[in-house]
Amino acid sequence: MRIGMLTSGGDAPGLNAVIRGAVLTGTTVHEHEYVGFRDGWKGLVENDTMTLGRHEVKGISKQGGTILGTSRTNPFEGRGGVDRINEVMNENGLDALIAIGGEGTLAAAKRLTDAGVRIVGVPKTVDNDLDATDYTFGFDTAVGIATEAMDRLRTTGDAHNRCMVAEVMGRHVGWIALHSGMAAGAHAILIPEQRTSMDQLTEWVQSAYNRGRAPLVVVAEGFTLEGDDEPHNDRGLDAFGRPRLGGIGERLAPLIEARTGIETRATTLGHIQRGGTPSAYDRVLATRLGMAAVRAVNGHRWGQMVALRGTDIVFVPFEAALGSLKTVPQERYDEAALLFG
Repeated sequence: MRIGMLTSGGDAPGLNAVIRGAVLTGTTVHEHEYVGFRDGWKGLVENDTMTLGRHEVKGISKQGGTILGTSRTNPFEGRGGVDRINEVMNENGLDALIAIGGEGTLAAAKRLTDAGVRIVGVPKTVDNDLDATDYTFGFDTAVGIATEAMDRLRTTGDAHNRCMVAEVMGRHVGWIALHSGMAAGAHAILIPEQRTSMDQLTEWVQSAYNRGRAPLVVVAEGFTLEGDDEPHNDRGLDAFGRPRLGGIGERLAPLIEARTGIETRATTLGHIQRGGTPSAYDRVLATRLGMAAVRAVNGHRWGQMVALRGTDIVFVPFEAALGSLKTVPQERYDEAALLFG
């Protein structure tokens, strides 16, 4: 078979391991051929291709980013659409397409599959918010990076007896904040799923300070302070009309300092969490997902994606990953909150 492959949406550590796992399995076991499309759906619409063979994927599993490039292009806008996608696939002699991406990518893949395009998916989101899989690659790396950064913040906080606020990714869910905050021993963790008042936050910070600690507050970018109508946003809209989140840490720091008198500093980790080499866990998970995607293609499982359930890789329909997010359960937050203050 001849298979196309693309990576779409935000980058995540482990994308290259998926590509390598799929290409090596397909070429060595099944004698498949691969065509890579540059920059996500944009490359498919514009027929911008590159060769994907053993030579091209040599040693890439430890590299961050994606050798294919990525974008947030909508395949149905501009020159795109079902007819154009079929035209490009026919021109390249493709039997199937492997689409690697998050909710937006999978939604587009489902729409194309419903129209007869032969696609299997690989889920990708650093935020770990897709409901149909236990974990997504990139999440473990992001948590590790955030935890290391917080460990460093704690040492400088201890030196100056300051409160440190660390802002991490998490537009709709707080998995990165929860895991990295627990790992770093944060005195407060603020996530989109939980409204928290300044009174409560001040109490946690003051309690830690009174015990001789330099308080550490971890906040997800999508957190909404009690009394506000929506998450903090002063950066306009993105290409999809969504607010560009970020800056909640900088907003909270002076409020904490004004209420407690404790010198407070904020740090936004931002894209640092996406960069660098993937963790060993993410490399293994991503490789397994890439290998499983080939099995899905061989089994003609169009409209399905590979997913992690426990320690097993399974196949689930695209719609299982769409429509609802995997949010932090109340009991998980309550468990972490026992350690606040």
